[in-house]
Amino acid sequence: MNVLYVEDEAKIANFVCIGLKEQGFVVDYCDNGNDGCDRAMDNEYDAIVLDIVLPGKDGLSILKQLRKAGRNVPVILLTARNELDDRIAGLHLGADDYLAKPFFVEELIARIYAVVRRASGSGQNMLSVGPVKLDRILREVTCDSHTVELTTREFNLLEYLMRSPGRVLTRTQILEHIWGYDFNPNTNVVDVCIQRIRKKIEPIGGTGWIESVRGVGYRFRKPESPSQT
Repeated sequence: MNVLYVEDEAKIANFVCIGLKEQGFVVDYCDNGNDGCDRAMDNEYDAIVLDIVLPGKDGLSILKQLRKAGRNVPVILLTARNELDDRIAGLHLGADDYLAKPFFVEELIARIYAVVRRASGSGQNMLSVGPVKLDRILREVTCDSHTVELTTREFNLLEYLMRSPGRVLTRTQILEHIWGYDFNPNTNVVDVCIQRIRKKIEPIGGTGWIESVRGVGYRFRKPESPSQT
């Protein structure tokens, strides 16, 4: 699950990012409202966790701009414990939930899952491409009732490919999305991870699911349309 987290308090942000990543989230983090707004408008996320008090644009302004642009991504606001007016304003602007500081990361994770379920419906937690099913909540990959176990990184990479079947994703795109913007672009970790995934899914019929595009990157094979008669 891909989450944008906008928070300017470094200690809190570090703690939360570690907690989210340990639970398998792909976290795009920034520490100011201007960058946060740009990323929220330019990228697709499953949810956004947004502090209200930020340098640059404040959280409520970002939320207002998102909703005005028709972006319905679930948003959880982080507020000071006694700021009732901010919470009310946020809900009126279209926030899906709020959490008062200080909070437990476990509660934030539970609220993220809850707002995503409410926004997309439980069916959207299951990705299906041909016979392959990926459960984003249980974090399971199945084919014809057979299940394969993947590491968090492998699961996130396979999910990223399955969300756009037939679309070629470059190694740079995969690195930025799965490993983060500051990762060394000259590394071969994408290729190594792809090979591990292929080896694990082959026994359940996964041969050929992930296709290599020479010199570019990878794509998840799009199922062939039934032939017309």
